[in-house]
Amino acid sequence: MTRLARLPQARPRHLVGVAIGALLSLALAACATVQTTAPGTIGIERRQQMLVSEQEIDGAASAAYAKELDTARVAGHLNTDPALLARVRRISERLIPQTAVFRPDAPAWPWDVNVQATAELNAYCMPGGRIMVYSGLVEKLGLSDAELAAVIGHEMAHALREHTRERVSRAYAQGLVLAGVAALTGLGQAATELAGRVSDVTFQLPHSRAQEEEADVIGLELMARAGYDPDAAVSVWRKMAASETSAPPQFLSTHPSSGSRIEDLQARVPVVRPLYEAARH
Repeated sequence: MTRLARLPQARPRHLVGVAIGALLSLALAACATVQTTAPGTIGIERRQQMLVSEQEIDGAASAAYAKELDTARVAGHLNTDPALLARVRRISERLIPQTAVFRPDAPAWPWDVNVQATAELNAYCMPGGRIMVYSGLVEKLGLSDAELAAVIGHEMAHALREHTRERVSRAYAQGLVLAGVAALTGLGQAATELAGRVSDVTFQLPHSRAQEEEADVIGLELMARAGYDPDAAVSVWRKMAASETSAPPQFLSTHPSSGSRIEDLQARVPVVRPLYEAARH
């Protein structure tokens, strides 16, 4: 007589909850809590939890940036405008020495600054100082040097604060927890992926806004120290707001809304204005 396979018994909900809490605690315990930057005049004090090393992230960023450069080069979109490239690099060279205020090691990073010809309004700085500015950002918004310094300083701040490493660490920790939850509850692959999306909304969304706010104010201090009028950081976001055809409410976005961003920056400008005045003389 054929024996029927025993169906898995559902675990009591309270036991699953206890196990999930234990998994989350283990994942967080494995994280190293670090202060990646000095607070600067602007006063960034938040400590961060890291589960992966700076070296691992730097290696991955180096490979990813090289791939982006190769793709842009093959497409004929890399550094096609010598005047714009020279302008972006000149501004970056004024900002880079100011990074020592937040990280003494940062001026010695292997900084690499390039421009990609694209209509997109974007720029980024990968870990280790690997910068890319999209031409559409400068051309469509008609950015002045000071406004461009605000954008580049903002992107540099992401690298200084190791926001990429922090996000990867958080995603990795959540992945460990979700894998354990799936094993405990019998969730299938599709359900696990859905749970991952819910986790992103629940945990990543507020944290990403915090990172953007940090990058705004660190970038504001960098540009002021480099002798760029900090009011230009406000005008950049006014231009961005005017260019938006539609924008989701702030609580649905990983970035602060333009309105709140402008208000926050305006409140911080008086803090860094003495730095700007000192740099001019």
